[in-house]
Amino acid sequence: MINENYSQESIKGDRSMTQGFVAQYAAEAALQVDGVCELVPSFAVALKEKVGIVHEGKGIRVIFSEDSEDISSITVYPVIIYGKIIPEVAWEIQERVKADVERFTGLEVGSVDVYVCGVRERSDMAEEVK
Repeated sequence: MINENYSQESIKGDRSMTQGFVAQYAAEAALQVDGVCELVPSFAVALKEKVGIVHEGKGIRVIFSEDSEDISSITVYPVIIYGKIIPEVAWEIQERVKADVERFTGLEVGSVDVYVCGVRERSDMAEEVK
């Protein structure tokens, strides 16, 4: 039996769910993982910020699949705190980003890739805050 109320409308189009919107949820989730000190923006995002354009979810790349409206691929570019076990932090990033994005957006996340961009000591982070 076909549900007459069901529509083939896309979440990302009809509800104005943009890549930046999804990236913002993914960035918040990644930054909550113990061991992540920051996310590194891509070159394109860095250029936009220099021009004065605010970019949501910097350090995150979101790609919507061409085959399905709901499946997305998310790439995270974190800097990890020195002394943390990198594979464990990366795994936690994958799990948390996938769970949070699916919960808050309704999209099915096909993959979460993590490319560690560096390692930073805690003392380095304290100096930046001052």
